Amino acid sequence: MGRCLELAAEAGDGEDVPVGAVVFSAQGTVLGEGFNTRERDTDPAGHAEIAALRAAASSLGTWRLDGCVLAVTLEPCPMCAGAIYQSRIGHVIFGAWDEKAGAAGSVFDILREPRLNHWVEVHPGVRAEECAAQLRAFFEAFRG
Repeated sequence: MGRCLELAAEAGDGEDVPVGAVVFSAQGTVLGEGFNTRERDTDPAGHAEIAALRAAASSLGTWRLDGCVLAVTLEPCPMCAGAIYQSRIGHVIFGAWDEKAGAAGSVFDILREPRLNHWVEVHPGVRAEECAAQLRAFFEAFRG
């Protein structure tokens, strides 16, 4: 989660919400990283998880990320949860809950939806206070 917080800080240096994500193998090898770039790139899909998943798929030469783990500072949104599901990631670790748009157990639970054919093991609350504090500081500064 430490690297995710560093990446989130890079996003927050601009106008983007500070969220960082890392995909790594079951052995701990980093396969892809990303941070929010929605504002910077004027891209509605410019989320940290999407960037990390794309980088990992490119690194492995396949979209199937079976056995991989995604760590992210904020609970994934529905779009990112869908991409995580499609990539076949096995585990998601996240820091802060997203009570407005979370899709890993707070508002929705796409990653563990029993009607789908792939389920993701979810590990919430890792360094949650640090992740939440980073987001709070960004929004306090942003809103003045």
